[in-house]
Amino acid sequence: MKILVRGTNWLGDAVMTTPALLRLREKFPDAHITLLTAEKPADLWKRHPAVDEIISFAPTEGVFAVAKKLRGEKFDLALVLPNSPRSAIEAFLAEIPKRIGYARPWRNFFLTRTVAPRAKAVKMRKRSVAEIRQLVSAKPEVRNQKPEYPKSSHQIFEYLHLVGALGASPEPLPPRLVVTPDEVETARKKIGLENISQPVFGLNPGAEYGPAKRWPMEQFIAAAKEIQRRSNCVWILFGGKNDSAITNEIESALGASHSTILNLAGKTSLRELMCLLKCCRVLLTNDTGPMHVAAALGVPVVAIFGSTSPELTGPVSSNEVPPSILTANAPCSPCFLRECPIDFRCMNGISVERVIGAVLQLAN
Repeated sequence: MKILVRGTNWLGDAVMTTPALLRLREKFPDAHITLLTAEKPADLWKRHPAVDEIISFAPTEGVFAVAKKLRGEKFDLALVLPNSPRSAIEAFLAEIPKRIGYARPWRNFFLTRTVAPRAKAVKMRKRSVAEIRQLVSAKPEVRNQKPEYPKSSHQIFEYLHLVGALGASPEPLPPRLVVTPDEVETARKKIGLENISQPVFGLNPGAEYGPAKRWPMEQFIAAAKEIQRRSNCVWILFGGKNDSAITNEIESALGASHSTILNLAGKTSLRELMCLLKCCRVLLTNDTGPMHVAAALGVPVVAIFGSTSPELTGPVSSNEVPPSILTANAPCSPCFLRECPIDFRCMNGISVERVIGAVLQLAN
């Protein structure tokens, strides 16, 4: 049996699909499972036990080009994880006889079986500015009435529900990623970690979604300085090319030598990022893709949440050490906005002292 799984495009979302892929492999142990994914997260799936083959496509490749790649593979079944019309159309044009995905507007025609939304699914709805102002000005008894999300609200259950439609178990598993010891050792040597005896901590201060997901840089600097003073750690600064301005400022403010800080923002491949995260005793991070990667690799994570919801998209650890998730419990959070329209209380309300304590506790 040849199964095509159309993967998600974002790094964090891709990590959250790994429990579903593992359940799919469990249900169909002898199937040949191919993952179709955008180029950017493709290396995430190398050596993953749930995947036999990876087919990737470039940002410039349209739906017809992707379908042409797939058509000759003669797949028996396509499991479409994203909710986009395009992902369903790709499987349709590839002439895959069975095509399964969530029922959504503008795409149901292209699927042979649509799956209704889960009864316990929670939609990530952006708040209006008027709603935010109303929440922060309400009486304390109203402000403190935060929504309670059941455990099954988390995004991993969305993907598990889809594989459940194929008869796979919908019971949760922790996300899982794989890097080999040889890969890790090569990455360590490349940046000179084999010559360092101090504990290695990771710092990921960026977030692609927007500034509302970023704890203020000045706070990161203050926390990193004090953590380094107390632990004598080496900091590795992670991020993409767009984060290099932030990491350069942090590096400059710490005034550290190469032996105490390694600024790698925009300088690693995805596999190198995975390997170097694996080298860290703890990762301090905003809500972003590397947060999920680290947790799935079993790295202890301190995650700072503001405009988004840890109940819906928080990190899930692959080991027995649960992530430390810090929020300010702002009445307007989660708003799911890219930029804060008021005073950024969801992030400003998280103190440097709380972050320092959480990092040092997980690092011990």
